[in-house]
Amino acid sequence: MDDERIIELFFARDERALRESEAAYGKYCRAIAKNILDSDEDADEVFNDTLLRAWNTIPPEEPKLLKVYLGTVTRNLSLDRYRKMTAEKRGGCEVSLCLEEAEEFLADTSDEFEKGELSRLLNDFLRLLPERECDIFVRRYFYCDSTAEIARRFGLREANVLVILSRTRKKLKEALRKGGYTL
Repeated sequence: MDDERIIELFFARDERALRESEAAYGKYCRAIAKNILDSDEDADEVFNDTLLRAWNTIPPEEPKLLKVYLGTVTRNLSLDRYRKMTAEKRGGCEVSLCLEEAEEFLADTSDEFEKGELSRLLNDFLRLLPERECDIFVRRYFYCDSTAEIARRFGLREANVLVILSRTRKKLKEALRKGGYTL
């Protein structure tokens, strides 16, 4: 079933929307959650929370791309769960490293306007990147892939991935600064 029809089911408050969402995007969303949480059980729970969040937010929201919407909700719920799980113990796992790297260019904000503006600046920046550089950046900071996994995926040495990510973060910091977003 296509996204448009699934969203229509959400708007009709038809529970088939949940089953169709699971059939279409369950594997995708669970992979995102498992990558962050490193647990099948936690990934299943987060996906169930994702479906609940979708049920409670569609309507009024009407996502253009259901896959992106559900993936983003899954990622955010997974990161929230990860932060709660590691609040007292700071380990050197991949997600911790990824979040520490991201702090270099993204500051916390609770202001909705600032979040929207930051999102616009980030999307504009990503559109201007060469495709491979953009894909590497997204794999690292959205999907929280390890640098070793990214290197395998793109046929690079891990050192090359680290250099690409470092240079891209520097470019992003400069783009954000020019856009008036100060860290």
